[in-house]
Amino acid sequence: MRRRVFLGVDIGTSSSKGVLVGPGGGIVRTAVREHTVDRPGAGRVEMDGERWWTEFVELASELTAPADVEVAAVGVSGMGPCVLLTGDDGTPLRPAILYGVDTRAEAQIEALNDELGAEAIFARTGSMLSSQAVGPKLAWVRDNEPEVFAKARRMFVPSSWLAYRLTGEYVLDYHSASQCTPLFDTVDATWYRPWCDHIAPDLELPSLRWPGDRAGVTLGEVGGIPAGVPVITGTIDAWSEAVSVDAQNPGDLMLMYGSTMFLVNTTRERLTTPSMWGTLGAFQGTRNLAGGMAASGSITSWVRELTGGADYAALLAEAEASGPGAGGLLVLPYFEGERTPIFDPRARGVIAGLTLRHTRGDLYRAVLEATAFGVRHNIDALRRAGADIERVVAVGGGTQGRVWTQIVSDVTGLAQVVPTVTIGASYGAAFLAAGLVERPSMAEWNPAAEIRSPDPATTALYDELYQQYLALYPAGRDVLHTLAAHQESRTRDGAS
Repeated sequence: MRRRVFLGVDIGTSSSKGVLVGPGGGIVRTAVREHTVDRPGAGRVEMDGERWWTEFVELASELTAPADVEVAAVGVSGMGPCVLLTGDDGTPLRPAILYGVDTRAEAQIEALNDELGAEAIFARTGSMLSSQAVGPKLAWVRDNEPEVFAKARRMFVPSSWLAYRLTGEYVLDYHSASQCTPLFDTVDATWYRPWCDHIAPDLELPSLRWPGDRAGVTLGEVGGIPAGVPVITGTIDAWSEAVSVDAQNPGDLMLMYGSTMFLVNTTRERLTTPSMWGTLGAFQGTRNLAGGMAASGSITSWVRELTGGADYAALLAEAEASGPGAGGLLVLPYFEGERTPIFDPRARGVIAGLTLRHTRGDLYRAVLEATAFGVRHNIDALRRAGADIERVVAVGGGTQGRVWTQIVSDVTGLAQVVPTVTIGASYGAAFLAAGLVERPSMAEWNPAAEIRSPDPATTALYDELYQQYLALYPAGRDVLHTLAAHQESRTRDGAS
């Protein structure tokens, strides 16, 4: 007899992940497809949208290959907000422009602020225009690839692209729409037609639904999933991650430890601040203040590759041995520019205090501490906006091994709940899919496994280092911007 399961697939920055989950939340099988993004120029980060679909099919096929399961519903999520433009027939016209790590649209941000009014944009959408915003990316294609823009009729993010390929329905969830700044009005929760028409008048906008709402049913057999299986609308990965650990209640703060660090705080009312993103939540009636660092886990990968590809367990052991303060190293984690709370695409990474005595473990520890300081910087911005942080929940691959999460707790002074299952977005997508056919409880699916509590003595040390961290960026900002301009000019001139 075949077991009923729910399939969740998430398209991430460095990999796509799939999971089969039983009715009680137990994991049946998992699968992963690693990939890299394309970087065709300074500040440009892209990915072939067809790869999203190919990897979905591969994951589904692998997970369902043993003939012991029956997929009852499909969940999807993915990085975002991205911009994948297609023509009338749904064929991609160019590679997808990724979320805030792609910083190409600086000129378009400035132009739209002038044309529409920066204060008006903030008041209507809850967010300032930044590299995360969809509108400036659309305007960049309009200005730089007019032949592509003239053919563009629809836009997708990874989750809506998968839902479309599976069901034929052109839909987008309310949360993802709320990150399509300035196209979406977060006060009235609808597309704001005057600004949509100003930026992309020929673009058909998708119908809006909540992430767990039914998008449609599979049109035919695909990847071992039969025709007629219901598919959710889906959402952006960080919000699916928050669902996966039951961190969507007022006062909750989710920390997503991945290639980028993401923070989602669920609020009791609509809160806004120019240094964070104000969005709709994953569930009807919820709102969020959110932040995202442009690089975190991706920097640890860079250090690993730079130092000969050591095993992560070895690097974490060396970082733990280095001790708080990393032997006097201080790092700014702006290796891909930075999103919240400084919104500076021309910021650059800094490793300060290096000597010939420093070790690989010191450097690795300093990078982990830098991401923790970045988390604290974002938390400070949330609190200044009036956010209540009553419970912090950690999720993602970086929660393994204790060292990183412990550093974040010590730097912020906040305890973190580490749930039993930390797979993340694909698990949240499977949970939302289960909601199409039953009434699951995430508290039962994924109870807390342990608490990472801060060490008061270490927190006191980090309080001093945090002040140095805050001082380092403004002290070097002009130099960093000059270096960024030099890097961009080299790319334009074709230099490596």
